[in-house]
Amino acid sequence: MQSANTKSAGKMVVLGIQHVFAMFGSTVLVPILTGLDPAMALLCAGLGTLIFHLVTGGKVPAFLGSSFAFIAAICTVAADASGNAALGSAEYMEGLRYACGGIIVAGALYLVLAGLVMLFGADKIRSFFPPLVTGAIIIIIGLMLAPTAISNITTATNPATGASEALTGGALWINWLIAAITIGAMFFVSIRGRGFFKLVPILIGIAVGYCAALICQLLGANVFGSPLVDFSKLTTSSWIQLPHFMGPLFSWKAILTIAPLSIVTFVEHVGDMQANGAVVGRDFIKDPGLHRTLLGDGLATMVAGALGGPANTTYSENTGVLAATRNYNPTTLRIAAVFAIIIAFCGKISAFLQTLPAAVMGGISIILFGMIAAVGLRTLVENQVDFKSSRNLMIIAVMM
Repeated sequence: MQSANTKSAGKMVVLGIQHVFAMFGSTVLVPILTGLDPAMALLCAGLGTLIFHLVTGGKVPAFLGSSFAFIAAICTVAADASGNAALGSAEYMEGLRYACGGIIVAGALYLVLAGLVMLFGADKIRSFFPPLVTGAIIIIIGLMLAPTAISNITTATNPATGASEALTGGALWINWLIAAITIGAMFFVSIRGRGFFKLVPILIGIAVGYCAALICQLLGANVFGSPLVDFSKLTTSSWIQLPHFMGPLFSWKAILTIAPLSIVTFVEHVGDMQANGAVVGRDFIKDPGLHRTLLGDGLATMVAGALGGPANTTYSENTGVLAATRNYNPTTLRIAAVFAIIIAFCGKISAFLQTLPAAVMGGISIILFGMIAAVGLRTLVENQVDFKSSRNLMIIAVMM
């Protein structure tokens, strides 16, 4: 019996690590673009996920990560507060503290929204999101993320200019080849795999794509003269690192710039909960309740702002992983959260994950983001939405 339990525990750990691989790129991309600390973003993602599961009674298989919706606002506030100082400068970092204050208020606004949902009832909120609307929202979430997947394959940072530039010629073809091999591996395992292998198509796809990139690199392939798999950070990073804590500062200008975004992400949150429910086959809006999921999201965002991390949100990538693996055990997500926290303090692991070729993550993302859009289509089909109705067509057309 103990041997079986050990095998089961090992299986859960591997599945949890798979979730971390799936969300890692997006979670650290937000701090990279805004100037925040990637290690702190990972710490906040892990802590935020554990807070979310505590508030929701551990019923929702969700992972919280850095929200893309706040990127522009964070950069705007930091630039304004620092007098348009350069990204990464001491003045800019001081300006980011005001952005963190705005993030805390944005999280508090989530708590207000949770109170309103509890007051008026989830059914009242649900009436504004019939299957026609929720299906379209889920499709839109997947389609909005799609350009990120493609840009991982078709663009790269040019070391000579420091800017992201479009790839051409052989480098572009190599990237598409690596992405195609990654996608092919996921397809094969998902369709032909048996037993445990069928549950880890993402890890296998990443491993196969990683090996393909190494082989291409040995044959002389490169991107703007840089290696496809760059081990430089792995050799220079330390085993133990402390995330950069940054105490928040508050100003009305920063708050009014960042906090209203909670209204936008509220709609995204409802869509994510509907998408997760559609994949798992449960109504999370009803149980544990939309007010609890909003409360968990809000508290996680407030903690992130207080520590110096980006705003948290229920991650759409997580929905794609659930659909791809059909593993819906929330314990897996809590294991992923713990692993994210460990990575935040371990420079070597974080650096290794950063060696993952962008083309590999692009191939994985094509599948995951496509899965999200496919779940939206399934929502429309299963609820027999009438596309012969001019009203329905107009609503979906405007949303799209």
